Amino acid sequence: MYPHERSLVKRLADKPFALLGVNSDSDIEKLKTVLTEKNLTWRSWYDESTSGPIARQWNVSGWPTIYVLDHKGVIRYKNVRGDELDLAIDTLVSEAMADEASD
Repeated sequence: MYPHERSLVKRLADKPFALLGVNSDSDIEKLKTVLTEKNLTWRSWYDESTSGPIARQWNVSGWPTIYVLDHKGVIRYKNVRGDELDLAIDTLVSEAMADEASD
């Protein structure tokens, strides 16, 4: 997933888009290593497991769980991947840009 996520961040760098991650690698130090080794440039938080506070708040029962939120903070898609994820993101970015233009 990391290569696809990196490509999204690069492709949408000048668009109203943000990628956020939550990781539950064995410990915080391992997460720091992963962030560096995998060149993850987006914000990423540590949660001890699916029973951790972030996972519980977002009803995550397994990794990876993908939520795609619109520019108003509404979850519009869940667990989309690949081309379906790209389409979902492109749709929501277009909506956000249209809203910006109408303001």
